[in-house]
Amino acid sequence: MPVEFIGYVAPRESSEIIAPSGPAIDRSWISTVAQAHEQLGFDRALVAYGSSSADAQQVVAYAAHETTRLNFMLAHRPGFVFPTLAARQLATLDHFSEGRLAVHIISGGNDAEQQRDGDYLGHDERYERTDEYLDIVRQTWTRQEPFDFEGRHYRLQDNLSTVKPLPRLNGQPHVPIYFGGSSEAAIRVAGKHADVYALWGEPLEQVRETIARVRAAAAEHGRERHVRFSLSLRPIIAATEAAAWEKAQSILERARALVGPGRQAPQNVGSQRLLEAASRGKVVDTRLWTELSALTGAAGNSTSLVGTPEQVAESLLAYHEAGVSTFLIRGFTPLQDALDYGRHLLPLVREEVARREAAPALAAAA
Repeated sequence: MPVEFIGYVAPRESSEIIAPSGPAIDRSWISTVAQAHEQLGFDRALVAYGSSSADAQQVVAYAAHETTRLNFMLAHRPGFVFPTLAARQLATLDHFSEGRLAVHIISGGNDAEQQRDGDYLGHDERYERTDEYLDIVRQTWTRQEPFDFEGRHYRLQDNLSTVKPLPRLNGQPHVPIYFGGSSEAAIRVAGKHADVYALWGEPLEQVRETIARVRAAAAEHGRERHVRFSLSLRPIIAATEAAAWEKAQSILERARALVGPGRQAPQNVGSQRLLEAASRGKVVDTRLWTELSALTGAAGNSTSLVGTPEQVAESLLAYHEAGVSTFLIRGFTPLQDALDYGRHLLPLVREEVARREAAPALAAAA
């Protein structure tokens, strides 16, 4: 099973330890970080969605213009654009990026965040809407004849798009669909639609459990061999293990000063699962560090693997053995950490995965 690495491109520099400053959209920063990820061997970069941040689709368009090989993963929330229009927008962007686009579907796990953009559907209804939305998007991408659709959330007649996504080398006829969400409603929709199911950085036992749940849901649609799995983490690496843990402690102290106390309990199941893992201890599975998740209320990707590049690579390989083929990794000093990952971490993981995949053939030949 090959391995893929996804980085992170934001409209400006910020993190849990770096307060955002300057313009909300820093073109120089976007260009620099995207080009760095490309040169360092990342396969793809995420551009996230937020109710108060820059339009992710246009950030991807600009970053794609500034690069030639780097693929992108566009975070996209169903419900704010009609799905036929969204399908044409995504297909158009796919053409302008020369087939380098994937879309990460996020139905929304926080009522207040959704309501800032005028969405008042409840949690399970949002996933029901996402199911219809992706049915329509896929048909818009692939149908060669006009089609109708009538569901609870969407109704349309005689739709046919002249713009389709570019064909993929693997024969897939549309933009790859990444999918997030840990609730039962999310798992059901993921089983039907996800090309890649995305988890946050949970302990190995929980990751294996979720992979089994998603595969079971995919089997109901004959897709159990189709869906792949992604894991999001915040690696903290240094030349020695002691130095890495010192670095983690410094990050925690700086985050405490910037984030502060008083985070509300999260609504989404993914964050609840991260907090449950954090309740087991500051470190789980040898080097999965959970203190930042506890501090931030597990607001997004917030668990770290801490150690030397070799130690962190060993932990990533354990997840790979469990069925994870994609790692979304970003740091707390975004550009410098991306440089460190590309130079010291990605090559170790890729070389070992290649060695393990070649071993059976070499043994047979011997």
